[in-house]
Amino acid sequence: MITIIAAFGKNYELGKDNDLIWHLPADLKRFKRTTTGHHILMGRNTFESIGKPLPNRTSVIITRNDNYFMDGCLVANSLEEAIDLAEGNNAFIIGGAQIYKQALENDLVDKLDVTIVHENFEADVYFPEIDLKIWEETARKDFKADEKNKHDYSFVTFTKIN
Repeated sequence: MITIIAAFGKNYELGKDNDLIWHLPADLKRFKRTTTGHHILMGRNTFESIGKPLPNRTSVIITRNDNYFMDGCLVANSLEEAIDLAEGNNAFIIGGAQIYKQALENDLVDKLDVTIVHENFEADVYFPEIDLKIWEETARKDFKADEKNKHDYSFVTFTKIN
């Protein structure tokens, strides 16, 4: 199963200046719990914004650079190659915007596991709009802002409509 995991604002805002635009500890905990033990597929910019392989996961970096090497990571020259490197295991596409767009446009994804932050943000990269003719919301948990999480947010799962 190939799953996109992402967090975005009300208008699909993902980030700005190659960084997150909010701090939401509940989302980070969910991300860790969901992806631990699995392959995580990401573009080079996303990897470099993280800065290191994440523990207890197999990091697959997607880059057009044939000579790119990162210790402790697998490297692929396309999203399809990255999916092949996951060898049929559950894999999570974790970004960035270009990789999300490519995965959705090429019908490479089975599920969307997203956090929607219920606020507008200034951003320079956006998640592709979710086409509700293709994707059906199958689970949702809504949360109010608290002392640790400064914004209202929802954990939402979408599955492909057959």
